[in-house]
Amino acid sequence: MKNVLFLFSAIVLLLSACTKDYEQESYSFFRPVYKTKDEVKANIKSNNAEPLTKPGKLFIKGSYVFLNDLDKGVHIIDYSNPSSPQKIGFISIPGNVDIAVRGNYLYADCYTDLVTIDISNPANVILKSFIEGVFPHRAYDGNFQGDSSKVIVNWIKVDTMIRKPHHNYRNFFDNNSILNATFSGSNSAGSPNGIGGSMARFALYNNRMFTVSHNDLKVFNTSNAALPSYTGKINLNQGDIETIYPYQDKLFIGSQSGMFIYSVANPDIPTKLGASTHIRACDPVIAEGNYAYVTLKGGAQCGGFTNQLEVVDISNLLAPIRLKIYPMTSPEGLSKDGNNLFVCDGSNGLVIFNASNPLAIQQISKVSNIIPFDVIATNGLALVVAKDGLYFINYQNPSAPVISGKVETTK
Repeated sequence: MKNVLFLFSAIVLLLSACTKDYEQESYSFFRPVYKTKDEVKANIKSNNAEPLTKPGKLFIKGSYVFLNDLDKGVHIIDYSNPSSPQKIGFISIPGNVDIAVRGNYLYADCYTDLVTIDISNPANVILKSFIEGVFPHRAYDGNFQGDSSKVIVNWIKVDTMIRKPHHNYRNFFDNNSILNATFSGSNSAGSPNGIGGSMARFALYNNRMFTVSHNDLKVFNTSNAALPSYTGKINLNQGDIETIYPYQDKLFIGSQSGMFIYSVANPDIPTKLGASTHIRACDPVIAEGNYAYVTLKGGAQCGGFTNQLEVVDISNLLAPIRLKIYPMTSPEGLSKDGNNLFVCDGSNGLVIFNASNPLAIQQISKVSNIIPFDVIATNGLALVVAKDGLYFINYQNPSAPVISGKVETTK
């Protein structure tokens, strides 16, 4: 960091020597706050409820929802009364993005490490295990290279003024290129497993947990749920992997270039069955019966300009066939409960379809004025992660859904 700051100062001085016309501009950068790994482990426990700031992935188990707060940790929310959900605690897990729940245990990433937490008493959770280095692809946002012996637990915003040439080199500074690149702060009945959303990178099947990174699939044995073990990884020979969805003994993996189907008949060595490719776009996927449902979202991060819902015939897993395309606004997460299909469609809100005939899906209603990211729909209640919080939406009457409760973000 000192080297980068020195370089930045040197550039400013050099430019100062080249011209006599100057102006002042304000800039911001983020300074990391470090703790030792022992300090981080000591704080992975039940803490008082905290404000929700950046809602991310969610997992539900019983009457509790475990909601990731991006790079900060996990909120525990009691939604036994959906009209008045209660945050009952917060688990501080720096660098946390993904979670999964098996029985009484929560699995979560802590930057490059996997932590296992006993949640049998949600008011008094206990750290059980810590597997280091299993997610080496996880870097600090912006590929910042920090002190490798410690963990970044927060970022402090620092505002500063820079004296710079008025005419020359303006474009060099206008995009904050140096500062942002370096300092910016920060995705079956009787089963013991909880339910995750379609945007998840962690998936559970029987006594295994599967995780995906940019280009690989990792396997963890959770037979001893309190002390999972890392089994190994499968190179997917495909980049831009984004999501994973378990269905029966199959894994449906979404990437920016297609959907890939893997068999877990041998859970420690998943094998590829078939694929359905598409033009470049973000791509979560769910499956039910003979069909998979895929949303494609275009844009700067996802690439391309396509925004649509695809229905794919997976009756032949070795050769899935795209059957139908439905135009959307900016779709992301999706969920299905019976004939009801729920799609998070950006500024268009949460859209509810009748999917009794996958080849003739009909919109029946939508919840407007929210920008949803992911959804889990079950037993007449949809839990929706949105930009401004976690919504609880009653769809007992799918044609007239009602927002029954909400956990709001702090602005």
